[in-house]
Parts: sequence; C-alpha cells; structure tokens
Amino acid sequence: MTTYLDYFELTQEAFSNAPVSRFYYNSAQHSQALTRLMHAVSYMKGLSILVGDIGAGKTTLARRMLDSLPESEYEAALLVIIHSGITANWLLRRIALQLGVENPAQEKLALLSQLYQRLLQIYESGKKAVVLIDEAQMLETRELMEEFRGLLNLEVPERKLISFVFFGLPEIEKNLKLDPPLAQRVALRYKLEPFTAESTEAYIKHRLRLAGCPRMPFTAEALATVHQRSGGTPRVINSICDNALFEAFLLREQTIGQPLIQRVADNLGLQGGSAATTPPLSTPASRPVSSPKVDLAEIDRYLEGLGKL
Repeated sequence: MTTYLDYFELTQEAFSNAPVSRFYYNSAQHSQALTRLMHAVSYMKGLSILVGDIGAGKTTLARRMLDSLPESEYEAALLVIIHSGITANWLLRRIALQLGVENPAQEKLALLSQLYQRLLQIYESGKKAVVLIDEAQMLETRELMEEFRGLLNLEVPERKLISFVFFGLPEIEKNLKLDPPLAQRVALRYKLEPFTAESTEAYIKHRLRLAGCPRMPFTAEALATVHQRSGGTPRVINSICDNALFEAFLLREQTIGQPLIQRVADNLGLQGGSAATTPPLSTPASRPVSSPKVDLAEIDRYLEGLGKL
C-alpha cells in the first residue's frame, strides 16, 4: 500500500513532533541559547533558565544539550517533570538516582547526605554534575524552590557542586518568586522566540532534506502561509506541514500551494498564529488549593520507561 512517505519519496516522517535529535535545527537563536547554557554549566554558575512558549522547541533543545555534554567531563541527567503534584522528597530522590546514588534513603537528612557524598565523588573525579529539568513550570510550590536553593548551596571552595538548567514555559518566573533567594541565584536567562519567516522556510527545507525528500513540494507562497498561520512556532509548523503532505497525497498533487495550507490551517483551528488558539494556562495562584493526590510511584515507572526509549 502506497503511503504519503512513498508518494513524496521520504525515508521517514519529516515533520514528526517527537523530539528526534537527528532533525534538530540549529537556528541562530537555538545556537545562541545552547552556547550560553553550555557556558553556564561549564563554569558551574548554578541555575540557568530557558523559557519559551508552547511548541517553541524547549524539549528538543534540552535533549540536544544533554547530548552535547561530554561524558568525560560531565555527570549529566535530564529529568522531565510530568506532574505538578510531586513532593520535595520525591524530587530529591529522583535527582539522586539520576546522578548515580544507589538506594536513595527515604529520610531527608540521610538522602541529602548521600547526595552530597555523591556530588563530592563526581567533583573529585574531575567531572561536573549537571541536571536539566524539562517542563520546569510544573515546579509550583515554595517547598520545591527551597530544595533547589539548598542543593545550589552545596559547594566546595570556589565552586558549586551542582548546576541546574530549567526548561519551561514563562510561568517559571512566577514560580521562582515563591522563593526570592533562589530567584536571585539565576545566573542566566534566555527566551526562545518564534521563528522569523526566513527561519521557518529554512526549518522546513532542513527537515525535508534530512527525510530524503528529493525536491521542494511547497511553493514560496505556501511557505509564507505556513509561517503566517503557525506564528513561527516549530510544533505548529510541523503539524501544518505533515497534514499538508498527507492531504496532497490524497489529492495526488505533487505541489503544495497556498490554498491547501490555508485549508489545513483552518482544519487545525489556527487563526493566523499559534498563540491565538492556545487556551490560557492557569497560574499557580489561580489553581485550586487542593488537588487529587498523585501516585509518585506511577510517575517513577513512567520516567523509567522514558529512559528506555
């Protein structure tokens, strides 16, 4: 059975929204962000923050950064926060596990002692401990912020023993204000902005080329419309382009023009920019005080499964 991949001679999906490292597009701002974040962890500056709106490519950049940290120089880990109901003790245990602490203690003081000893081992081996936190806007309580501040206080003369990089939505800034001393410890901030029209076109061509497409199926007008209807958001660009390729396949059209892009964008509910169709996110202050109790063991199993991918 012929698929749209066969029809356009693609070796794989060009516009999957899965964070595939092979398709990483090193735009000017992504390059600037990565350079700055790598500088911050290289000099163990403590806490760095990268923010961006939904679909801006934060997770892709987090994984790219993790891949860019040499194992000979760093003990690095990526922790994805998938629920806002995590506890401080759960957070500490996950960080300890990620950094190689075997059988982390349940009692907090014992756990902190284990983590401190492990960080000293990493330091004495000549490496640097770095933990990247994706979806960091989920860290919504003062208790969690205080734990990060406490970990950043672990140091040896003239150097911190651990660095953190938060990747998340702009709400991170509000969460940090729950613990002003931690907010003052932010050594670097960077925000990912939407792609320009030129970057959108280059991004689409980049992904098609890596997917083996022998020619450009999108007209210049179609590319401009993808940018206009996506607002320059990578995730939305992917959705529009993937749907457009499939619709063109169904219509047996080799060229994708502006009318097809407009129809696809309409079907996706886009109003000329992804921000217009994204429902407003509730802030920590507007969320109910009480929430269903989260099964932390279930979160552990989910994260362990992610590590096997």
